[in-house]
Amino acid sequence: MPVSAVDVVSPTFDRMKRLLFPFRFGQWLRLAFVGFLAGEMGSGGGGLRFLTNIPTSFPSRRDQFQQIPGLPGGPLFILGFPILVVLALTRPAIFLYISSRMRFVLFDSIIQGECRIRASWNQRGTPAFRYFIWQLVFGLVAVISLAAFIGIPLFIAIRAGAFRNPGDHIPLLVLGGLAALLIFFAWLIIFGIGTVLTKDFVVPQMALEDRTALEGWSRLWAMMKAEKGGYAGYIGMKILLALAAAIVLGIITFVVILVLLIPVGGVGVFAVLGGRAAGLTWNPLTIAIAVVCGVLILLALILLSALISVPAIVFFPAYSIYFFADRYAPLRSALFPPREEPDIGMPG
Repeated sequence: MPVSAVDVVSPTFDRMKRLLFPFRFGQWLRLAFVGFLAGEMGSGGGGLRFLTNIPTSFPSRRDQFQQIPGLPGGPLFILGFPILVVLALTRPAIFLYISSRMRFVLFDSIIQGECRIRASWNQRGTPAFRYFIWQLVFGLVAVISLAAFIGIPLFIAIRAGAFRNPGDHIPLLVLGGLAALLIFFAWLIIFGIGTVLTKDFVVPQMALEDRTALEGWSRLWAMMKAEKGGYAGYIGMKILLALAAAIVLGIITFVVILVLLIPVGGVGVFAVLGGRAAGLTWNPLTIAIAVVCGVLILLALILLSALISVPAIVFFPAYSIYFFADRYAPLRSALFPPREEPDIGMPG
């Protein structure tokens, strides 16, 4: 009988401890880098959202900027605007591709007990590209389905005049809003579970047997139908563990960042006051310096958050691997390779 989702918690902790201890900073740094790019940081990042509220304008005189060649009408703007548009459109796909590659690097790190980014990157190019294409198609289906489920009823309601005199259609609008909310939550659950099951149980098949995502899902679907309770328990257990990890790591990250921001903020205030005393004003140079400093601080906080999240980055992929290894023989062989027997010669 396959092990349950509860039974694999203990061996997962053992694997995590063997991978992380004794402490090696280089190993932690590589795992933090891989986990962040693979999208495995489920907690800690929320504490950085306040940094997105950076002011987009600075006190200055208009005549200080009207001669800047990069502003509207200048040659740099005319050349740079199309480049910015192309980057804005291609950046999500670039990061999704990198995330797909790093997902296999993280998988190999858990299996091998050592994070070797270059070796895994070179070895898993084909399955990672297939996984990237799957994620693109899956995301497109998700967006189109949500637009259809919400947009079509909304369009029908608009054509029927439900919003022209909303006071006359209150029951219809209330029921329609509740239905749209339920549809959205159902959509969120379905596609969220699909994403999790793909990275947890389809990626190992793509890595070990060179399968496509559709082939992996075909086998996984058959396995899930044969063991509904086991996989349902896995999903429930993973939700509970994720909530616990998010709370613990979120608190730790918030406290650490808060403590570090006190001296950083003091230095920033001192720099601003010192600049004003020296007669500095907001101009392209000082704005560029402020932006660079802000970006460096943001990157440092992200790195710190990733380092704090390394135990979770290792634990959750290891948890899925241990659960699936008892149900998927190639993964079990990779996780527990047979020991080579010593070659004992026949006596002469």
